[in-house]
Amino acid sequence: MVGEKPSATAELVGIDALGPDGPYRTRNREVIRSTAGVPVAELSMVPSLYVSRAIGAQRKVRPLPIAQREAALAAAADAFATSVIAGLDFDGYVELASRISGLPIAVTRAGARGVVDALATAFDAVRPAQPVGAALDWREERTRAGGAVWTRRGEVFAVHAAGNGPGVHGLWPQALALGYRVAVRPSRREPLTGHRLVTALCQAGFRNEDAIYLPTDHAGADEIIRRADIAMVYGGQDVVDKYAVDPSVVVNGPGRTKILLTAERDWRDHLDLIVDSIANLGGMACVNTTAVLYEGDPAPLAEAIADRLATIEPLPSEDERAILPTQPAEKAEALANYLATKAAGTTPLLGADQVVAALGDGYAALRPAVHLLAEPDPGKLNIELPFPCVWVSPWSRAAGLEPLRKSLVINVISDDDELIDDLLGEPTVANIYRGNHPTYLHAPHIPHDGFLADVLMRNKGFIRD
Repeated sequence: MVGEKPSATAELVGIDALGPDGPYRTRNREVIRSTAGVPVAELSMVPSLYVSRAIGAQRKVRPLPIAQREAALAAAADAFATSVIAGLDFDGYVELASRISGLPIAVTRAGARGVVDALATAFDAVRPAQPVGAALDWREERTRAGGAVWTRRGEVFAVHAAGNGPGVHGLWPQALALGYRVAVRPSRREPLTGHRLVTALCQAGFRNEDAIYLPTDHAGADEIIRRADIAMVYGGQDVVDKYAVDPSVVVNGPGRTKILLTAERDWRDHLDLIVDSIANLGGMACVNTTAVLYEGDPAPLAEAIADRLATIEPLPSEDERAILPTQPAEKAEALANYLATKAAGTTPLLGADQVVAALGDGYAALRPAVHLLAEPDPGKLNIELPFPCVWVSPWSRAAGLEPLRKSLVINVISDDDELIDDLLGEPTVANIYRGNHPTYLHAPHIPHDGFLADVLMRNKGFIRD
């Protein structure tokens, strides 16, 4: 396929593929629309053969020296925040990314600034995962006495990025810090952040081969995973099931994040935290609370949550006051219909019938949903939707851990130390937050679903004269 000059549709932002030879504008382009259905960008789509050759080129270059990688990552943070990329300055990028993804603009901006911070602190973020007895570079003086060197398991790391916010791109720069070359397949739901990030990295001192940007179809996506040594993918349960037996693929699936309050705690003292954990980030993130379980009568708690969430005003994504996500009206209706089916047998306090809030021009905001369960049914507690949607349920010691399993985060508001022990020992629960900490809490020294370096690196014994 031969690259072309930009088409006459100059009003559309051109999002080129970024390969070993730099920007590549293809004949095969996909129009990217805002949630209101307005065409706003053209995304160059590359075929499987281009994917294969691009990753092959990545394998032919050695990693940059550690000091050079660290300096380039710091410079990339500045480039991401200040450069004009694809004709967009930072504010223009944030505005367009919000319109495409439906994520409120204030949340989009915070996520984009999080990417800047992640670039600047990428080396700091990998250090908590590094064994204290291992050297990152065999040239360190301590290796003369013998010990371990922390080294890569491969050379090329692939990312199938999600489109629910810029923040998902804050993780994979850690692979660059560790010396991997990275191949990014963006989501068509929000392709701007990946493009801006890869461009910023190349402006800052990384070579074209170090980070490439490969918009492609499903066949090309499969080729990326085949050609890479390790891949990270985002998706629903179908994606989890597809790669369940492939140890080279790290899956970021549904979060199914929960809050558990035990009987000795007054839920009224924690209502602000609960509502914030449900609605912050537009309710679209895997770390937003999907279920609240209470050791007692959950009805008053559910009513209080519904009362708070019902006050959120539906607004267009570009409104600085917006909290709720937007979708094309047809997709919003489909989500509401899906919720209505899944909520059968529960008590709707904010039901599916009120979720879709039309904003005109063919798109809608998604109002919060709150449903009360009579018992802790895992089949309902683990239903996760891309807007503030929560299931409130009773919980008892007899119910045990079963309703809490398969959770990315559980916030435990309890005085019971043994319950914390049990949850830390439960292999299907990734993170435990105890007390007054929102479930969306993020910090470089706190693993998300384990540290990314856990799967990228290994220890090798080493000694030298």
